[in-house]
Amino acid sequence: MPKRFCIVAIFSIAFAYIEAAVVVYIRAIFYPAGFTFPLAEFGADVRWQRFLLTEAGREAATIVLILTSAWLFGRDRRRRLAYFLTIFAIWDIFYYIWLKVLIDWPSSIMDWDILFLIPLPWASPVLAPVLVSMIMLFFAVMILYRPAALRVNKTDWLGFILAAFVVVLSFCIAGMHITEPDFQTHFYWPLFALGCILALVLFVKCLYKPKTL
Repeated sequence: MPKRFCIVAIFSIAFAYIEAAVVVYIRAIFYPAGFTFPLAEFGADVRWQRFLLTEAGREAATIVLILTSAWLFGRDRRRRLAYFLTIFAIWDIFYYIWLKVLIDWPSSIMDWDILFLIPLPWASPVLAPVLVSMIMLFFAVMILYRPAALRVNKTDWLGFILAAFVVVLSFCIAGMHITEPDFQTHFYWPLFALGCILALVLFVKCLYKPKTL
């Protein structure tokens, strides 16, 4: 298991470099003066609209790649879930590490970034997705190395879905205001924290749930 986990980690780090390299090119093309918030509105510019469609397709392909890689690495549903969380978390964390290496960005963990474009832009300070990735990595390690201890029922799954929805909602609300001068006020840390804490509490509950006779 440790050997397989190391291979997954190496794959994720290399994949993160590819992602970071693509973003370096995108920023050089569309933000030659520097990538800063609030973002400029591009309106109905055909070139920009084509770029958004292409970028959304690339993001969808990225998720498919992570899913299929997790499927190949894992031998059952539980391990596949764990490897999906592992790949996503390491990929996301090292994406920012590689950007720091390549273009010295972000200058601060509180710098803002566009996280995703499907179905609409997600945005937040860099710290937020990194925290989510750390939580995902913790979940993955516990699933892989304490599989017998984890007991999840349908109600728990609904709780995890709700927690994920709350976190995504906090990103999407901020994403709707990225062109406004007061963009920073639209990321609601309490809402984001609520989703993260709910997921952590549910996971600990499932981890220490007593066996049923």
